[in-house]
Amino acid sequence: MTFFGKLLEILDTKMQVPEMYGWFHISFFALSVIAGILLCRFFKFPDERFVKRLLLISSLIVLGLEIYKQINYTFSFDGTAISADYQWYAFPFQFCSTPMYIGFVALLKNKRLHRACCAYLATFALFAGLCVMVYPPQVFVSTIGINVQSMICHGMMISIGIYLFGSGYVETKHRTILKAVPVFAVCVLVAAVMNEIAYLSGLLERETFNMFFISPHCEPSLPVYSLVQAAVPFPWCAIIYIAAFSAAAYIILLLAMMIKRFANTQKRQERNI
Repeated sequence: MTFFGKLLEILDTKMQVPEMYGWFHISFFALSVIAGILLCRFFKFPDERFVKRLLLISSLIVLGLEIYKQINYTFSFDGTAISADYQWYAFPFQFCSTPMYIGFVALLKNKRLHRACCAYLATFALFAGLCVMVYPPQVFVSTIGINVQSMICHGMMISIGIYLFGSGYVETKHRTILKAVPVFAVCVLVAAVMNEIAYLSGLLERETFNMFFISPHCEPSLPVYSLVQAAVPFPWCAIIYIAAFSAAAYIILLLAMMIKRFANTQKRQERNI
């Protein structure tokens, strides 16, 4: 057995598929929330340099885990020979993959772009992370490493989002969503272009490639949105997609505003006692 073959076996170690709200799920969900709270507790009033360092570390962790995932999905070992078959459906540019890229983009010197990226991570990315962590059956499989990768990556989206809002680095004001929406729109545009390239190249004749699940050339698969795809022509359905997720991200912002207002009220009451 070759070293790489043995490594592939280790990377593909199996486990029973985790249950929703079982110990595995609850542990990672709780840790993600606790991590966000602890960041707010010990790193108050962060400057841009600290936030960039935090985003660099988190993006590198997610990148390393994504590389593992791609290796696990691409290579297989049957005990004697190693085979490779890239799984295009797992190409890392889905909604939940974007925080990795946005985290790196946020490191650029352009302050307006940096703030827009942080607003995106605190709203859209936090929403996406919560969606998966609240209802994770679609990401749970029988491979230990893939489950850990999914929980860490989505959990970090929650931790970072909580910290950016909780520390005050991202403003809990209505205008914050106006900074975040263009970032999401660009991500959707990139996904649409990639889907079109995949179609024109003939890739869809033998593989599944549907970034953000908005390709008009693939069978609709997103709950609710699949009904829109079936009834509305592209690109109008993509515009509806952006609007719908923007509304969800705005709700996250409104919740953050309510929590912030409640916390400030509590502090004033404590000072008056």
